[in-house]
Amino acid sequence: MKYEIKGNNLPYVEIFLNKGETLHTEQGAMSWMSDTLTMKTNTGGSFGNAFSRVFSGESMFQNTYTATTDDDFIAVSSCFPGEILAIDVSEKPIIAQKRAFLARENSVNMSIFLQRKIGTAFFGGEGFIMQKFSGNGIVFLEIDGSLVEKYLNFGESIVLDTGYLAAMEESVKFEVIPVKGVGNVLFGGEGLFNTKVTGPGKIWIQSAPLNKMASLFINR
Repeated sequence: MKYEIKGNNLPYVEIFLNKGETLHTEQGAMSWMSDTLTMKTNTGGSFGNAFSRVFSGESMFQNTYTATTDDDFIAVSSCFPGEILAIDVSEKPIIAQKRAFLARENSVNMSIFLQRKIGTAFFGGEGFIMQKFSGNGIVFLEIDGSLVEKYLNFGESIVLDTGYLAAMEESVKFEVIPVKGVGNVLFGGEGLFNTKVTGPGKIWIQSAPLNKMASLFINR
């Protein structure tokens, strides 16, 4: 499989498949494709997997595209201004925010990831249920706004406003911490809680989470 990411801040990824290769996408993600590419809508496995995706913010059904000739192509577009992130999960599984999934190779496994701590579940902003990608191959994720990539050493931590964490390697620890100080809570505009991530591992940050942008329009 080959791919090219284009489109600047309104991105799309054009993926080229050889005969017999398969790509799974989120429902409705296809923008254009070869007329020789076959499409099949399915639950991506069991109905249990389908309902798990619903809880993680995705559609119950996914579309599967299979190449019937070499160099069949499909273009998949982001639904919000930002970037498309291509991650090879062959070395390390990754955990991504809900609604991030765009497309994946057939050899990439997609499953749910449950936050174990109650506080993280209800106040983390990234959600109680996130998405885990493992196996071999590439997964394509939607990033809201600009992408910032950081590597955290063992024990190194940073604090993010909720919603800004797009994805992280499975080795990264994720927890919720309260904003300190009554004045900060009431007048700081940051809410009650922040997200703390601790290394080792890589994290991907998005500069303009969709929920933040939506709140700006609602509050005006």
